[in-house]
Amino acid sequence: MIAELVSSALGLALYLNTLSADFCYDDSRAIKTNQDLLPETPWTHIFYNDFWGTLLTHSGSHKSYRPLCTLSFRLNHAIGGLNPWSYHLVNVLLHAAVTGLFTSFSKILLGDGYWTFMAGLMFASHPIHTEAVAGIVGRADVGASLFFLLSLLCYMKHCSTRGASARTWGWFLGTGLCAGCSMLWKEQGVTVLAVSAVYDVFVFHRLKMKQILPAIYKRKNLSLFLSISLLTFWGTSLLGARLYWMGNKPPSFSNSDNPAADSDSLLARTLTFFYLPTKNLWLLLCPDTLSFDWSMDAVPLLKTICDWRNLHTVAFYTGLLLLAYYGLKSPSVEGDCNGKFVTNGKQNANGHSCHSEVEYRNSEIKPSFPSKVENGIKNNVSQRTRLPSTENIVVLSLSLLIIPFVPATNLFFYVGFVIAERVLYIPSMGFCLLITVGARALYVKVQKRFLKSLIFYATATLIVFYGLKTAIRNGDWQNEEMLYRSGIKVNPAKAWGNLGNVLKSQSKISEAESAYRNALYYRSNMADMLYNLGLLLQENSRFAEALHYYKLAIGSRPTLASAYLNTGIILMNQGKTEEARRTFLKCSEIPDENLKDPHAHKSSVTSCLYNLGKLYHEQGHYEDALSVYKEAIQKMPRQFAPQSLYNMMGEAYMRLSKLPEAEHWYMESLRSKTDHIPAHLTYGKLLALTGRKSEAEKFFLKAIELDPTKGNCYMHYGQFLLEEARLIEAAEMAKKAAELDSTEFDVVFNAAHMLRQASLNEAAEKYYDLAAKLRPNDQWKAKQEVYTNPVLKKSMLSPLRFSIWLTCAPVPKVALKFFISLKCTRSLPPQSS
Repeated sequence: MIAELVSSALGLALYLNTLSADFCYDDSRAIKTNQDLLPETPWTHIFYNDFWGTLLTHSGSHKSYRPLCTLSFRLNHAIGGLNPWSYHLVNVLLHAAVTGLFTSFSKILLGDGYWTFMAGLMFASHPIHTEAVAGIVGRADVGASLFFLLSLLCYMKHCSTRGASARTWGWFLGTGLCAGCSMLWKEQGVTVLAVSAVYDVFVFHRLKMKQILPAIYKRKNLSLFLSISLLTFWGTSLLGARLYWMGNKPPSFSNSDNPAADSDSLLARTLTFFYLPTKNLWLLLCPDTLSFDWSMDAVPLLKTICDWRNLHTVAFYTGLLLLAYYGLKSPSVEGDCNGKFVTNGKQNANGHSCHSEVEYRNSEIKPSFPSKVENGIKNNVSQRTRLPSTENIVVLSLSLLIIPFVPATNLFFYVGFVIAERVLYIPSMGFCLLITVGARALYVKVQKRFLKSLIFYATATLIVFYGLKTAIRNGDWQNEEMLYRSGIKVNPAKAWGNLGNVLKSQSKISEAESAYRNALYYRSNMADMLYNLGLLLQENSRFAEALHYYKLAIGSRPTLASAYLNTGIILMNQGKTEEARRTFLKCSEIPDENLKDPHAHKSSVTSCLYNLGKLYHEQGHYEDALSVYKEAIQKMPRQFAPQSLYNMMGEAYMRLSKLPEAEHWYMESLRSKTDHIPAHLTYGKLLALTGRKSEAEKFFLKAIELDPTKGNCYMHYGQFLLEEARLIEAAEMAKKAAELDSTEFDVVFNAAHMLRQASLNEAAEKYYDLAAKLRPNDQWKAKQEVYTNPVLKKSMLSPLRFSIWLTCAPVPKVALKFFISLKCTRSLPPQSS
């Protein structure tokens, strides 16, 4: 128990510095924007959606079905909201629990000595775990590992009680249930059933390859084959159920996620897929260079036989085959561990019990089990069980290393990554066991005390270095900026692009632009980066450049709805209404098939329809606007904020004099967002129009209360007061509005008009003058006065400046100043005969 507690304590201590970390990378999509975590979303949706909140049967779903992990996120959200501290705490505690279980599992194999202690400490400190523990979405791997070990321990208990107690099938039931839970945390958890079978055949029964077929043929020990058959049936059932639940279709990924899978060259695909396990093993052995993302060109394709990395591949598989041969083909010789039996899992052999073949040559050869043994198969439960031999542990270690990694090898189906460090969380158990048993075998084989000490302290030093690397790597996961900067060396395109997003959120505009351009330097066809750069330029009023990058983004990914949306908005603001209309329409017709994030796509499509409706609204086509708004409501995803859309629906109905319908949509807008200021203003106008003056005034005042710094609120309230003939109050509201929004032409011009209505001509002159400076050539705000005033029709004055002249009429010198400075830059509309 001491080894378990110390190992767990180390696993806990090493990751305490992650508790202050923020949400990073995939955490945003899995937690911050995942609708399945919200209390208003029925919790049952978790069992129908994938890990990212997309319906499993949707063509764009990632097919990562991990409902127990998502449920744990929802519980975190219910308790602590979006405070990352609680999420990190759960991850760290889970890692400590897994470390304790792994140490307990190692004790069954290695005994109660210091080698078990070494295995537990190595697992606790291994740097490859940082992504799984420090990154919150890595909880899927840690949670799966917890139930993976529970399932394996239950099966080991089933093996030890088989044939002696009826409880043995209770342990087997526990094995099946924990395996199912492990799979519901993450897909690879189901592989524990195969590891259990390896344990039963090669470790518990100590069969060699040549003994398996004869044992099947002679039907020896039917209980063993019954257990294996049940494991196979349960595993097949779990996989079949999962395949059915995700719509009987594999996921689809973009070519940047897994370039080798998208390669047209069979040779390149084959060489790269064979090389990737070698790279993963190197990360386990020497985790010096780690990265948050290994997609795109992080691992260049092996395109020819002459690529020097093929030597690594050959060396890896040669070593793997030699280890497998050592474990499966060597003679099945058993010893008594220096003449001392092992009872109830404990021994007195200084931490090492059963060793290699050399160790047994001078040992008394005794049967492993006191009961009858035939062809290496026991018929009854041993009362005195020895620790497995080194060969047995090597076989089990290899199975732990290889079998859970098989789903990530692209052998049966393509996966959406090149390398994923968190996927190595479970395989690292096999790696830690393999290193420990190898060190133990060397320790026993050498005779000199100096060499024994050297081996022991070298293993301890490795653990120390692993721990230091883990603590340092955890610092990279403190926030996204540090994480992305740390990944520039491995994946510069992805790292620079994501870093640009972070810098932009920090208002470091020039640095963000530089980061985006660096990302495009390494990979010029990244649609997301082209779009992000366009968005940055648009927000800084560099519209021509923004349009250029939006077009490039659309060319790279024709289904990128957000690029169409912003292109349309720029065109609409530039007065190119027909181009804008076509762009919005094209966006609205893009289907969400095979898209990675259909929710974001639907939000962009809805926004396109909303802006198209506004375009029709401004052109006076209110029926067309209503039709588009209704389509937007039909396509609107759950996470879309509908208040502005509902408010515009009310506006359109208001223009069509359908006041009951308008009131309904104004109320819907306020229900969806009670502090939506535009809805307060428009609903207030409707109430005033229908004679409910006191109610209308409350809504205007509420709008001002919600945002006292918004001049438009004072302007609407002032207009209401003006219509109520409360001229002095209206003038005060007008001045307040103009002071707050002194750069907004509409606000300033309307303030001047209201002040003139209140006969405050000097103040009106001031704001007319300011309006003239804002738009010196503007006429359209006074066009109604142009069309109704015969003097204006014949004058060469712009209507805006003539309004100023009218205001200044009692002060001829001031009026004359405007006449002198006048230049007519726009012709008046043609007059009717």
